[in-house]
Amino acid sequence: MSEDLQKEIASLKQKKTGQMYLTWLRFKRNRLSVVGLSFVLLVIFIAIFAPLLTPYEPYDTNPFRRLESPSREHLLGTDELGRDLLTRLLYGSRIALQVGILIVLFEGFIGISFGLLAGYFGGWIDEIIMRLVDVLRSFPVIILAMAIAGIMGQGLFNVVLAIGLVGWTTYARMVRGKILSIKESDYVEAAFATGESTVSVILRYILPNVLPTAIIMVCIMMPTALIASATLSFLGVGVQPPLPCWGSIAAAGRDYITRAPWISTTAGIFIMFTVLGFNFIGDGLRDAFDPTSKRN
Repeated sequence: MSEDLQKEIASLKQKKTGQMYLTWLRFKRNRLSVVGLSFVLLVIFIAIFAPLLTPYEPYDTNPFRRLESPSREHLLGTDELGRDLLTRLLYGSRIALQVGILIVLFEGFIGISFGLLAGYFGGWIDEIIMRLVDVLRSFPVIILAMAIAGIMGQGLFNVVLAIGLVGWTTYARMVRGKILSIKESDYVEAAFATGESTVSVILRYILPNVLPTAIIMVCIMMPTALIASATLSFLGVGVQPPLPCWGSIAAAGRDYITRAPWISTTAGIFIMFTVLGFNFIGDGLRDAFDPTSKRN
């Protein structure tokens, strides 16, 4: 590698460090983004320290105290089996984050990989991948996920597979579009001119520039993953009781919606604030990484 090219790369690294700091400053100026980050950090805190936040166990039943209204002893009341509802919701944050993170990682890996292949190599590879994307996107995601979950069976990891196998298309399209503009850049051509291999160019110059888009996509797709997993559990083909999943808690409460409305209502509130948190973070990151896209 020539000395001039080494200096250019070092200069680019310094610029990127400064750009990341400016990105963080722009993110902090967005109040909704900070609020969303606070919501998400709170959910993470609850998930980590759930055993310390409640004296009850999420699986302990008490038939004599079923469907009790909120009180000092049970702040959010009890469910149809006499279990402390707040405890199950707190522990449910673990399931929600676990499922959501696994989904976005799984579908992100597939989508980024296919988007990279389609955008970089083009030709018949691009044609096949994009036609597959068009086919999958022509069906409602939740319907396809239900069909796949129904075939594979119920359970946490089957939910991850079902949603991930149909949710990667958004990543693929976004990454493909980004790479189509990156691969024609001067620094990519300069890297090839110095004799670097295709794999090296992809790993050192293309993927780092796709990373901001991938981060934004993860935060934007996380709410979709949470809602989809909760929906599958609500419909009975996702995470199943006795695991404290927010979707299954809401489903169990619908049979007692007039007698014990707090069951479904509180589960829905937990889902709503978590989804809003990730949505606000995604919007903030999009505007921070690309200020020109900020809406008036």
